[in-house]
Amino acid sequence: MNDGYDAGYGDGGPYELVGYDEYGRPVYRQADGRQTQAQQYDPYGQQGQHQGYGYDPYATGGHQQPAYDPYGNGGGYGYDAYQQQQQQPAPDPYGQGAQGDGAGQQPRVTEQTAYIPEQPAPAPERTAHIPRQAGPADDGFDDGADGAGSAPEYRTEQFAFVEEPDGDSEDVIDWLKFTENRTERREEARRRARSRIVALTVVLALLVAGGVGYLWYAGKLPGVSGSDADTGTTTAAGAQKRDVLVVHLHDTENGGTSTALLVDNATTKQGTTVLLPNSLALTAEDGTTTTLAKSVEDDGSEGTRTALDTVLGTDIEGTWRLDTPFLLTLVDLVGNIEVDTDTDVPDPDARKKGEAPLVRKGKGQTLSGKMAVAYATHRGPGEDQNAQLERFGQVLHGVLRKMTSEPDAATVTVQTLGQIIEPPLTDADLGAFLAGLSDLAKGGDHRTTLLPVEEDGTLTAEASDGVVKDVLGGTAKSPDRDAAVTVSVRNATGDEDNTEKARVVLLNGGFTFLEGGTAGSAEAASEVVYADPAEKENATEVAKTLGLPADAVTKGEISGNARVAVVLGQDYDPGS
Repeated sequence: MNDGYDAGYGDGGPYELVGYDEYGRPVYRQADGRQTQAQQYDPYGQQGQHQGYGYDPYATGGHQQPAYDPYGNGGGYGYDAYQQQQQQPAPDPYGQGAQGDGAGQQPRVTEQTAYIPEQPAPAPERTAHIPRQAGPADDGFDDGADGAGSAPEYRTEQFAFVEEPDGDSEDVIDWLKFTENRTERREEARRRARSRIVALTVVLALLVAGGVGYLWYAGKLPGVSGSDADTGTTTAAGAQKRDVLVVHLHDTENGGTSTALLVDNATTKQGTTVLLPNSLALTAEDGTTTTLAKSVEDDGSEGTRTALDTVLGTDIEGTWRLDTPFLLTLVDLVGNIEVDTDTDVPDPDARKKGEAPLVRKGKGQTLSGKMAVAYATHRGPGEDQNAQLERFGQVLHGVLRKMTSEPDAATVTVQTLGQIIEPPLTDADLGAFLAGLSDLAKGGDHRTTLLPVEEDGTLTAEASDGVVKDVLGGTAKSPDRDAAVTVSVRNATGDEDNTEKARVVLLNGGFTFLEGGTAGSAEAASEVVYADPAEKENATEVAKTLGLPADAVTKGEISGNARVAVVLGQDYDPGS
């Protein structure tokens, strides 16, 4: 049986194991011819007796050699498992000299790597290098027996590197988290940017749609606008956008009311104050014919507003009741007004006649609150009510010119008046409305006009075309002349209750009652007057209804919008 340790191959020489290569394969070399004794493999690096290397696992025997020191710490001997018998130095894997007990250095024997047929192709000659841990007596280097050796050369394959935890692993994790967070932030920023773009697009679309809608609503859209320079056409009066308020001035000192319509035309950018005579014929809530002054007194603000809408064919949005004390405060709040007065107005508080007038006639007269009230309510002897109404319109125009054009500030001014605004109108609505008209008045785009009416209170053709249609955008609908006959009754009996009794009788007879007031002194005979010969028959019927004699009917002049006028004398018997 062949022995892998001493059997010869090829040349018959013995081979001995000298170490292992980097792949763990055994490396052999040919034994020196001077060796006469076989060496046995000593895995624990222990030596036998008498220079031999017999296998002695417990290192027993006579004279023992130094024990196996795998780390080179004992007795100065390095690891030499294959020491020669003839006191030849063991192979020194680090190129260092061995230390012995008084032994000198031996020359190195030339090593030759054996080629074993059963192994792969011969590898280059290598000397097994086994790192030696430094002992307490040296500094980690084996410099040979004389200490003159050089530092060992270490190769990468001599060490088995153990993977240790990376000290920078936390930094790597933090970097990954930072990268992930930055990516998420970028994605979130992109999402927010997309959301902003979508929102901005929607807002722009709404703004464009709103702008087009406003231009169409205001009649300024090209091709549809109220004044197209290319086509020369204008928007129909009825299609224009208007805001309309009715204002009633109540004279708390002398009695009576004055009424005007404030119109803000958003289409034409024009403001107008339309003065309404008190004789304007309206249809009362009970279907009878009445006058504007009587409607304000009897039906109040809501009933009068409805009646005006019916007659003028417009849409009045609210009522502003302006008593004379509030007008005084308003003028003082705006800082006085300037008016081109047409007459001198006496001071109502003057004790003697002939004193200097409170308001003087002239252009650009500065009026305080008290002066403005006196001028707006003044009606000279023999003057028509329309003269006083036009003075009221001048004061309104002067107030609008001095009013603030800022809606919020105008609202504060209205609230400072301390008056109660009738619903559905609010302080904010009135303030914004007055601010808009003020802006037009300051720019010269506000005017005042009088609504012309007939003697009977009906609207004329001029009123229908010039004011009702163009300014108000409505259609005139005066009470039908073929409707119930309107009868004006003036009480001269000396008994105030006779007026109410006559009213009941006439209404039951199918007539429309108009109160003509009470005479200063009693009259003996009653009188029924008609102006139009066509009304004679109606006058005769009125006399019969009231129980008056037929000779009481006479032809004469009638003021106001009544078709028949009655003066009740002392001969009137309500029970007849």
